Amino acid sequence: MTELQSALLLRRQLAELNKNPVEGFSAGLIDDNDLYRWEVLIIGPPDTLYEGGVFKAHLTFPKDYPLRPPKMKFITEIWHPNVDKNGDVCISILHEPGEDKYGYEKPEERWLPIHTVETIMISVISMLADPNGDSPANVDAA
Repeated sequence: MTELQSALLLRRQLAELNKNPVEGFSAGLIDDNDLYRWEVLIIGPPDTLYEGGVFKAHLTFPKDYPLRPPKMKFITEIWHPNVDKNGDVCISILHEPGEDKYGYEKPEERWLPIHTVETIMISVISMLADPNGDSPANVDAA
């Protein structure tokens, strides 16, 4: 996948999200000249500790997206087992594709090129509603 192809894919995904917004989050570019850095606003899911909150995060995409996953970092401070103290999100869908060297995750749980910004954000919203305490990035929050 060339950089041009990944840029076109990201532009298409952004246009689709603007045309057909998905409940629970909004997304846009941090800088209109950089398709590889997105800002997302996540609305805290109902019936969770995060209900009523609005959480800002950044997605940074590699130039070979979608072959490799983006990195996601909460800018708004958030106390969650699967978000480390620096705000970095730790969920399977954002882990590099292939075998888990620790044997914890199955390859199909990790990054796959079929994932989109929408599927990532749905997974993150699900993570907020249902934390994975078995594999915490923030042990104190687990």
